[in-house]
Amino acid sequence: QVQLVESGGGLVQPGGSLRLSCAASGFRLSSYKIGWFRQVPGKERERISCITSANRSTDAADSLKDRFTISRDNAKNTVYLQIHSLKPEDTAVYYCAAVWMNNRCFVRAMNFWGKGTSVTVSS
Repeated sequence: QVQLVESGGGLVQPGGSLRLSCAASGFRLSSYKIGWFRQVPGKERERISCITSANRSTDAADSLKDRFTISRDNAKNTVYLQIHSLKPEDTAVYYCAAVWMNNRCFVRAMNFWGKGTSVTVSS
């Protein structure tokens, strides 16, 4: 059974950092690009960044790439999202998703989705 499970969310103060994890099971992670996305209620889901099977970051949102870093460990079947200097506007549900490695990485293209982990940035 294909699964993506996000973890690491929670309540954090402005200026803080978080590392989100996306654990994959039921498929070969190395054959897929993995993307991190986020969604605020009432707004469209937006792409943060993606990472190829060769561990190359791609399709990073210009407004976020200075504070968001994506990485992967295929041996652990896990992809990470490191977030620095968190702002209240980063409050959202964060999702990871997988797409076949030769396909583009955007919301409608993704084959598998996790259920998300909630991040709240507030003092």
